[in-house]
Amino acid sequence: MELNEPRPIRRLSPGATVSPRPPVHEPSANGNGHAPSQSPFVTARRAARATAATLDRMQVEDLSIAYGSKLAVKSVSLPIRQGEVLALIGPSGCGKTTLLRSLNRLTELTQTASLTGRITLDGIDITTLEPTALRRRVTMVFQQPNPFPMSVFDNIAYVLREQAKRRPRRAALRPAVEDALGRAGLLDEVADDLGHPALRLSGGQQQRLCIARALAANPDVLLLDEPCSALDPQSTRVIEELIVKLREEVAVVIVTHNLQQAYRIADHVAFMYLGELVEYASAGALFSNPRQQRTKDYISGAFG
Repeated sequence: MELNEPRPIRRLSPGATVSPRPPVHEPSANGNGHAPSQSPFVTARRAARATAATLDRMQVEDLSIAYGSKLAVKSVSLPIRQGEVLALIGPSGCGKTTLLRSLNRLTELTQTASLTGRITLDGIDITTLEPTALRRRVTMVFQQPNPFPMSVFDNIAYVLREQAKRRPRRAALRPAVEDALGRAGLLDEVADDLGHPALRLSGGQQQRLCIARALAANPDVLLLDEPCSALDPQSTRVIEELIVKLREEVAVVIVTHNLQQAYRIADHVAFMYLGELVEYASAGALFSNPRQQRTKDYISGAFG
């Protein structure tokens, strides 16, 4: 595929479905137009509902993951949809990152890991897909920014060259590089010097470069493992706004310890505790009126 061609239109496999947007049960308003004041999350919500119908991309079905004899994830089932941000929350060691890494088969790189259940991408069991091909469709951005020790341009071009059948020239790569940087909200800041060393960017710029590098593969699903934990508040705000925009073109799953962040950007939230999926609901419903006592205790700060 020539790299300066338009992005191809994806054809869904027969198992993939377009879903109407599920109902979101938000807290009722008081006379000032705000939700009841007892919730600590009522004033921070930023994410508007996505405008398009959601598209089922992945399904997690009765998934259990063990490291040796220790069960880290216990019989979890979840939908992952394009048009939504799904946030995985819970205390440290509850299985969030293990679940996230299983979505592109990174968990299996741990020698002692074993998995039961099923994960599908557009209706296809991911264990039947070649791992490298899967990781191009389900890309991941890690907690610490990890740009390659090369220029901004070459960080993106590396991915594009890996996907090309023939090694393209630099001029042919430029439109695709700029497209990825633009989608990650970084192009305006680096356009005048794409040869700038990536390691000399600020922390927030490095993380957006990593997001751009992930987007350069034209993925269906973007996995984010605490992408803002090492960043300052301003960089965090920029990346949160970027995540909300990206959900229209890719399904987004984010692991976060920051409950306010989950409330700000997520459409749906999954609360995990000791490997179990305790509760899954819209962000508004889970934070304002959780069904499970353990969820209430966690978001109120009783433990964690």
